[in-house]
Amino acid sequence: MDLSLSQLEQAVSIRRQIDVLERRFSSLVGGGRTTSSSSSAGRRTGGGRRRRTMSAATRAKIAAAARRRWARVRGGKSKGGGGGGGGGQSRRRRGRMSAAARKKLSDMMKARWAARRRAGK
Repeated sequence: MDLSLSQLEQAVSIRRQIDVLERRFSSLVGGGRTTSSSSSAGRRTGGGRRRRTMSAATRAKIAAAARRRWARVRGGKSKGGGGGGGGGQSRRRRGRMSAAARKKLSDMMKARWAARRRAGK
């Protein structure tokens, strides 16, 4: 495909116009970032890198899902209906000790410390 110099210049000019219009369009539609887009509209930087944006609704969905996951990990009630691992609420938490067992351990430790104090004197 052989192009003359004038055709090549015309193609470059059209390409620049397309780039400017695409940037203006994305600033209008893509979250309203007019200040950063309009200031960089005159210059070309690094192959047209674009910042990906997320809608507020999508961000809220992701945050809610993360909260549900953490609630499930912490043993709280999960809000989702029909997700995996629905038996998390009836599971008994490990590491619980009865009051009697706690008192017994406390008395044993007090006796040990008393014996150690007596041996030290």
